Amino acid sequence: MNYTKHITLNTDRLQLREMNLSDMDALSLILQDEKVMYAYNGAFNDEETIAWMQKQLRRYKEYGYGLWGVVNKKSGEMIGQCGITTQEYKGLQVPEIGYLLAYKYWHNGYATEAATSCREYGFNELHFDALYSIIRDTNIASQKVAIRIGMRLVDTTVVRYRGTDMPHTVFSVRRNDL
Repeated sequence: MNYTKHITLNTDRLQLREMNLSDMDALSLILQDEKVMYAYNGAFNDEETIAWMQKQLRRYKEYGYGLWGVVNKKSGEMIGQCGITTQEYKGLQVPEIGYLLAYKYWHNGYATEAATSCREYGFNELHFDALYSIIRDTNIASQKVAIRIGMRLVDTTVVRYRGTDMPHTVFSVRRNDL
């Protein structure tokens, strides 16, 4: 399916919008930061960053959603990404809420605010019955965000990423849970 609608979600402090190539500098600052990318087994290089952006652009075109740029309304700065992607879990493709913020914006409630908006969009606009977050077991801060948006721990799994098997926790929320 080919979607042409451009999605914009708004919260009190944030705007979530489709990224474009003009966001590459901001995206690079995030994806190439070791502190931010520890859960991904290290910072990305330039080629991996370009591939990440291209993947999001394909997702927008194919599905109408993906990881959106998170923009601070006050400053106009892109401070991270949050959105819905499709991830493999137990042989199925499941809708996952993912979030990744620049280090200097951690612990300000932005991830929870953005993820809550994505949860609402996933249930109310995309009509998913359940949403997931599959989070590296050492990423306690992201696990806390999942819990804050109403998810609960449902499983553990191992994800092979960048040549390494990494234990992950699986969180989920069902539309009927809220």
